[in-house]
Amino acid sequence: MITDDDGQFLVKLARTAIETYLTDGNIITPPEDTKTILKEDRGVFVTLNRHDELRGCIGYPEPVKPLVEALINVAISAATGDPRFPQVTLAEMDQIQVEVSVLTKPVLISVQKPAEYMDKVEVGKDGLIVEMGIYRGLLLPQVPVEWNWDVEEFLANTCMKAGLSPDCWLQDGVKIYSFQSQIFEE
Repeated sequence: MITDDDGQFLVKLARTAIETYLTDGNIITPPEDTKTILKEDRGVFVTLNRHDELRGCIGYPEPVKPLVEALINVAISAATGDPRFPQVTLAEMDQIQVEVSVLTKPVLISVQKPAEYMDKVEVGKDGLIVEMGIYRGLLLPQVPVEWNWDVEEFLANTCMKAGLSPDCWLQDGVKIYSFQSQIFEE
């Protein structure tokens, strides 16, 4: 578990990474005194909100690199590379709230029949990844809470995020993974 202090360190680091990149195009390096736990390979997402509306969200669902390095990369990408939004400007950064979600490793949810997903997914606790062939979609644990979705709506929306039909979770060949996250914000 990451402490609240460590979480605030990550949030400040994400903001610094974005503001530095927007100012001069430089990618910062993690501070020398970064705690060991923050150098472990972890999945991480950075979400940017402006006036309670999504402004960018990019992340690594899998633990592919040290947390602080992954955080810097996804923070910059959330601000400059989310295809749903124009690039964030330095002038609007004072209106942006930075949120960091540190993820557990995704685990395949094992079921005998798809209806069992209804009992194995917990809204408010689990994030989901739906995978079918080349299609893959992810929703963080906070999303269904923000939209007041039940489990079925959560599954359907994760399928749609993957570019699949809302009921794809009922089909053979679909893999659904769950993960949890610790959320830190400004």
